[in-house]
Amino acid sequence: MTENWLLRALMASPYRCQSGGCADLGHTHTLSGGTERCELEKMRTRQHVSPLLARVYTAMILPYLLLLGQLNEFAMPETILHNPNCPVGFFPCGNLSVCIPQSSHCNKVKDCENGADEEDCDDNTGLAGVLENLFTPTYNENMSEDCCKSLKNNKIKSLPSDVFIIFKDLEELYLQNNQIRSISKTAFSGLYKLRRLYISHNRITVLKPRIFQDLHKLEILFLDDNFISKISPSFFIGLKSLLILSMVNNLLENLPKKTICAEIPNVYWLDFDSNRIKSLNYSTFLGCDKLIVLYIQQNEITTVSEKTFAPLHSLIELEISSNKIQELPKHLFKNVKLLIKLNISNNPLKFIHPDQFDTLSQLQSLGIEGIEIANIESRMFKPMTKLEHIYFHKFQYCAYSPHVRSCKPNTDGISSFEDLLANIILRVFVWVIACVTCFGNLFVIFMRSRIRAENKLHATSIKILCCADCLMGVYLFFVGIFDVKYRGEYNRHAQLWMESIQCRMIGFLAMLSTEVSVLLLTYLSLEKYIVIVFPFSNIKPGKHQTLIVHITIWLIGFTIALIPLWNEDTFGNYYGRNGVCFPLHVDQVEKDAAKGYSIGIFLGLNLIAFIIIVFSYSSMFYSIHKSGIRTPEMKSHIRKQRAANENLQNQLVYLDYQTM
Repeated sequence: MTENWLLRALMASPYRCQSGGCADLGHTHTLSGGTERCELEKMRTRQHVSPLLARVYTAMILPYLLLLGQLNEFAMPETILHNPNCPVGFFPCGNLSVCIPQSSHCNKVKDCENGADEEDCDDNTGLAGVLENLFTPTYNENMSEDCCKSLKNNKIKSLPSDVFIIFKDLEELYLQNNQIRSISKTAFSGLYKLRRLYISHNRITVLKPRIFQDLHKLEILFLDDNFISKISPSFFIGLKSLLILSMVNNLLENLPKKTICAEIPNVYWLDFDSNRIKSLNYSTFLGCDKLIVLYIQQNEITTVSEKTFAPLHSLIELEISSNKIQELPKHLFKNVKLLIKLNISNNPLKFIHPDQFDTLSQLQSLGIEGIEIANIESRMFKPMTKLEHIYFHKFQYCAYSPHVRSCKPNTDGISSFEDLLANIILRVFVWVIACVTCFGNLFVIFMRSRIRAENKLHATSIKILCCADCLMGVYLFFVGIFDVKYRGEYNRHAQLWMESIQCRMIGFLAMLSTEVSVLLLTYLSLEKYIVIVFPFSNIKPGKHQTLIVHITIWLIGFTIALIPLWNEDTFGNYYGRNGVCFPLHVDQVEKDAAKGYSIGIFLGLNLIAFIIIVFSYSSMFYSIHKSGIRTPEMKSHIRKQRAANENLQNQLVYLDYQTM
């Protein structure tokens, strides 16, 4: 039943015309002048086929370009080549003699008169760059007739034996977006001329050995978005002409222990993106000497053998980002000397060898985002003299690659290449808030000391709260001072500043001030809550209890601020994760202990304190509103008391605003 239905569908499938379109088999349209075409199907297939054709042609052309030594000439526009007349860290404005710093290039602001600093900023290195500069698909009037069958977007569940046997001239077969679960071992028998096969977006779990044995001319095989968990060289028997193999988003846990290229020796392109591959060993890519593109990102790779990429002498693009690799062997890239694009981003690497990239003299794009490089130094990047694009986890790392024109990121939202505080608004407000915080709280302390208070214990708590807030003002003054000190050249000092004892100390002060203020505000809120909501209660803190509470709060705040400094192996550089030396956000590469600590403090302790404060004041207002005002005298007295309470609340909220 399935076979008969499939055959009927095949008879109605499109035929590729000379114009590049497709027409129904047996219903080929002949237009004026004898030109064959079918516009509807041509529009359906053009977007998918053209990029693939471009990839195949590129795969065929690249080796010859490499032999001729012309690859870099095509891939690198002349306008971005480093000018020896510019000092290190500066680059020319196109053909002008003017040189501007690295930070002014590709920052979306035109600093050159001719706008050359914002040209060629897109990273088109690797295969994308070669395609753009080398090859644009063109229409070929003399293209020979071939056949293409499109069975996309149906509900096909299986491919029986010899289902395509009568279509011996078939060259392209599209089976995407079906429900195919099983494919007979002889389903593709007789397709000796087939060049492109697409079986993506199906439900295939197993491929049988020798399933492609008759596909001697197959060049492109797409098996994306299936459920294939295992492959072996025997699956690819017969595919001696295969150029591109894509198995994106499957369930592969391992690549063959014996080389994957045993039966596909001419493959140029391998894509295993988004699988579950756990390791790569020395024999994985043996015999893959023609491979130029390898994508194995978003897997679960934990270990990579030192000789894994040794056979890949022609490799120009390598993508191994978003895995679980903790260490890269020292000589991992020793034999891939033609590499022009490398991405190792978002791996939990603990260390990068200083000479890790020494052999990559042709490299033009390097991605190391999401990696904390504790031992970073300029020596790591100097051998890559043709590097044009580099992507770091922190913009401060750009100081170690001054010869690279485009370095990302440009900022962390607070600091920039030039300044510790990136914009004028931040710089002005740091000084304004620092002055208001310090002098405002000192004024409150002075006035509280001069004016006789009815409740001395409460007045003492207010003064201690002001002292804690003053520490935040001191912190802001230090941030402003160091911003002035590094003005215009911050990136040269950024890494040293964030690792300095001064940065850690002011970070400690900021954390101490924040937590002591939050805890004191919580205590004061609860104290007033008890007095107002339960006016006849005997639960009132005495002098000794208040002293104990104050000491306890300061000890808790001191401990919270000190713990990250106590064990650097566990927390890393907790306060030095940004230029203002305060843990404002959690990032991907931060140690788990530091992440948990920040979440526990800011979304745990501080959130609970905020809820208590809101609850206390809400209850106080509700209690005052609910209490009846029965006599004019009592009304006047309560009005005065309410005014006093509102004044206290405004003062506390103001102090709370300063703290936050």
